[in-house]
Amino acid sequence: MTIPPVSLADGITMRLAVQEDAEALLDAYVRNREHLRPTSPHRDESFFTRDGQAARLRDQLEQWEAGRTVPWVLAGDGRILGTVTLSHIVLGPWRNAHLGYWVDAGHLGRGLATGATRFACRAADEHLGLHRVEASTLVENVPSQRVLLGCGFTRIGSAPEYLHIAGAWRDHLIFQRVLNDRPAM
Repeated sequence: MTIPPVSLADGITMRLAVQEDAEALLDAYVRNREHLRPTSPHRDESFFTRDGQAARLRDQLEQWEAGRTVPWVLAGDGRILGTVTLSHIVLGPWRNAHLGYWVDAGHLGRGLATGATRFACRAADEHLGLHRVEASTLVENVPSQRVLLGCGFTRIGSAPEYLHIAGAWRDHLIFQRVLNDRPAM
């Protein structure tokens, strides 16, 4: 299956990741290390190497081939400016995936996260045949909550000590977007 790329804004495209993105992903993560630190799990130093990114990308692309993950990059100006991932894809009667995303610190406030989230939901519905997409945010991550609510997600609950982020088990808010009411295939 292929999911065609989409233009988000100002020459920035959301497209499926490819193995050749490893070097550009490394640059993006190194460039945004401090920006992402408060909302990310602990990352071993190997994450910030070309080999680390190449291995991570290989794993994501294997998960893509198996139908369990969709890894996208936001690409523009010859660089990676963020990522979007639908992960933990489950078919059958649940037809669900988890959404995660981040945007380069220098490109915040331009609607990229909103455009990318809308496209990911459309792809989840039209290309993957999913019924629902779930996302979580740290309780204090109000900008991300605004993105989700603006893209049709509703808050469905909270999860105390949900993920180990920035060195501690952190509380999260849980959101969902129901994409359609088709019967499970």
